[in-house]
Amino acid sequence: MDFEPEVTATSMPEATEFAEPPRSAFKAATLTPLELLRDTEGLLRRKTLATLTPVLPPLVATSLQDASEVADESLNQLAEIDLDEISDEELKPARILIGLTFSGFGALFLVLLLLYLYLLHPELSPVQQVREYWYEYIWFVCLGVAGMMMLGRETMRPKN
Repeated sequence: MDFEPEVTATSMPEATEFAEPPRSAFKAATLTPLELLRDTEGLLRRKTLATLTPVLPPLVATSLQDASEVADESLNQLAEIDLDEISDEELKPARILIGLTFSGFGALFLVLLLLYLYLLHPELSPVQQVREYWYEYIWFVCLGVAGMMMLGRETMRPKN
């Protein structure tokens, strides 16, 4: 018993033409990521602000309005940045800072984990500590290694 219909050359439907989307749909395709971020965040923030302002105390509502205006100005400035004009050399300090941050946080969290284990679980031997908290160890070590890899990659970049 065959449930699929037979497709023959005579039963094939004609090619149909699809309706074209309105011109406003093409506008989103031309937005840069920063403009898209600005517009999306602005829509969400304004709706939230309109919902919260009536229920908040007047002083807090005024502060929230001021913060919203500052956010609008900041996001407008951010949207004016052309990402294609940012050179590789200009990104070097940011990449180094991110690598150092990853390595630093990995080391800091590892030290905090060891401090936690030695102060709150002194009954555990080092092997038991690793057995109980291996998942955290792995996360923190991987965070540090990721930072070191970023720093190593940055040092091996060719100079212009």
